[in-house]
Order: sequence, then structure tokens, then C-alpha cells
Amino acid sequence: MKRAIVKKKNKKIKIIIILISTLVLFCYFFVKANQKLKPFLLDYAEIEIKKLSTIIINRAVSKQMVEDANAEGLVTTEKDEHGNIQTIDFNSVVVNKFLSTMVGSVYLNLKQIEEGNIDFLELPDDILMAYDEKKLKKGIICEVPIGLFLDYPILINILPKVPIKYHLIGEINGNIHTSVTNYGINNALLEVSIHIKVTMMSLLPLMTDKFDIETDIPLIIRLTQGNVPSYYFGNMQRESSNYSLPIS
Repeated sequence: MKRAIVKKKNKKIKIIIILISTLVLFCYFFVKANQKLKPFLLDYAEIEIKKLSTIIINRAVSKQMVEDANAEGLVTTEKDEHGNIQTIDFNSVVVNKFLSTMVGSVYLNLKQIEEGNIDFLELPDDILMAYDEKKLKKGIICEVPIGLFLDYPILINILPKVPIKYHLIGEINGNIHTSVTNYGINNALLEVSIHIKVTMMSLLPLMTDKFDIETDIPLIIRLTQGNVPSYYFGNMQRESSNYSLPIS
């Protein structure tokens, strides 16, 4: 009787030891796999988020310009009696209003994508061709198979997929950039663009990463008669003051 009880206890102890050993091994391999996959997954997530976000930012600015923005009034140029450009300056009232509108529009569009409200954006079908709309409505940019980063192609369709989301953090910054360069004989090329900078966080199971997205969107490309002053070495560049929209 005693021998049977001892055998039972030993069996239980062996089972407990096996379970603990299995758990320890699982945790060890999980940590190792996580260390190996983490940089690949975060890099992949950053690329995918930047790709879609840049499309959304460009779309938001272009749409807002068509609706109610007056880009032509952003800058003014003054010439001397010989037709040479003396100064290029910003209309501070117009610039501040323009940046406020554009940055606000960018925030609204990116926030809607983050929350899965893609119908609100009225995006053309060709923009979303490469994305799964059902997943976008859940805030998922894409899903990446874990097997894609391993050395066994057969595992790509067997191992689970990691969903990639993003979250806006910090603030969205915008400013106007101008450039004037000599173009041909007695002509100057005026280029005006808006620079948008957004801080984002990629959200993956058990891991996150923070990064910036910066993009320049052309607003005006105009040929003006007159040379750029020689003391600017044929190239004059200026930036407006920065406009920031804190993200709550």
C-alpha cells in the first residue's frame, strides 16, 4: 500500500517536473524568437505605416487645397527697377491660416484611419487596392506572417500572422518651404511646398516602436521673369514659422 502511494507521488512529481521543464523551454524559445523577430517586425511595420500614411497625408492636403485653401497668397515677391527679385516673403496671416487648415486636415484623416473609419475619408478605390478594407475598418494596416522572417518558407502559411496598427502621438508639425532658382535666361523658378512631420507609434502584439514620418508636398511651381540676386548664389530658400497641432 505504501509502495503504491509512493509510486503515485513520484508520478505526480515527474509530471510536474515535465510541465515546468516544458514551460521553461517554451519561455526560452519564445524569448529567443522574439529577440530575432522583433527588429524585422518593427522595420516592416514602419515601412507599411509610412507607405499608407504618406498616401493619406498627400490626399488630405490635395483635397483641402481644392476645397478652400489659397496657396497663391502664401508668398509675395518684390523686384527692383531692373526686374531682379529683391525679396521673397510670407504673408503671415495667410500662412498661419493655411497651415492650421492643412495640419488639421492631416490629423483628421490619419485619425480616421487609426480608428478604422475609412468610409468617412471617401478614398478612391485605387488607393485601397493593396489593402484589406475589412481589416482597415478594424484599424489594422496589414498582417505579416511570422514565417516570412524565418528560414523555412513552408512555415509562412502555417504560423500565425501579426496585425500591424498605428497610433498618433506627440504632435503634427507643418511649415511652408520656398525655393527660388535661376531658370534659363532672365527667369526665376519659384517653388513652394508644405512640409509635414508626424510622430507615430507602431502597435504590434507585445511590442511598440516610435518613429517620425516627414513628407514634402508641392503647392506652387511658377516661372517668374527676373533673375535671382547674385548674392544668393542663384538659389534662395526660406521656411515659414512652424505650426504645431498637439495630439491629445
